[in-house]
Amino acid sequence: MSRIGLKPVDLPAGVEVQVSDKNVVTVKGPKGELQEQIGSTLTVEQKDGVLTVSRPSDSRSDREQHGLARALIHNMVVGVTDGYEKKLELLGVGYKAEKKGNTLVMSLGYSHPVEMVDPDGIETEVPEQTKIVVKGISKEKVGNYAANIRKWRQPEPYKGKGIRYAGEYVRRKEGKAGVKGGE
Repeated sequence: MSRIGLKPVDLPAGVEVQVSDKNVVTVKGPKGELQEQIGSTLTVEQKDGVLTVSRPSDSRSDREQHGLARALIHNMVVGVTDGYEKKLELLGVGYKAEKKGNTLVMSLGYSHPVEMVDPDGIETEVPEQTKIVVKGISKEKVGNYAANIRKWRQPEPYKGKGIRYAGEYVRRKEGKAGVKGGE
């Protein structure tokens, strides 16, 4: 039984939800609008500012889709009211970032600067040279863009250099033992 799927989704003031005939859920709020296609067998009902997702049977596929659909709708509601953000830190000698228009420019030890243009619905901020904040209303897009930024220099375990999420723990490894050469 899906525990997540059974929870109702509370709709804050100013949030409108519409469900089309083909189970396309549209959520409108103060920060924007999001759409998501959910499973065709599920039903979404709205009563008294509360949204509930129900499934027709206990088959495996229906149970899988039930929790997923409820989580996606909840994430859309949170996104259009509060929004999402991911914080990244740059650690390494000479690693820095700056914002030029809607382009994020990073110096990461390559022979060239790394330039990434912000996708639609995503905004990046650089409060300090070694910190990046990715903001948006879609949890999926924010997480995906932050992961793409992180791919340029993932944290390495010996010196800890790279791009990491704020608060992320990188397990450190010990370097080579001091062995005298030629013996």
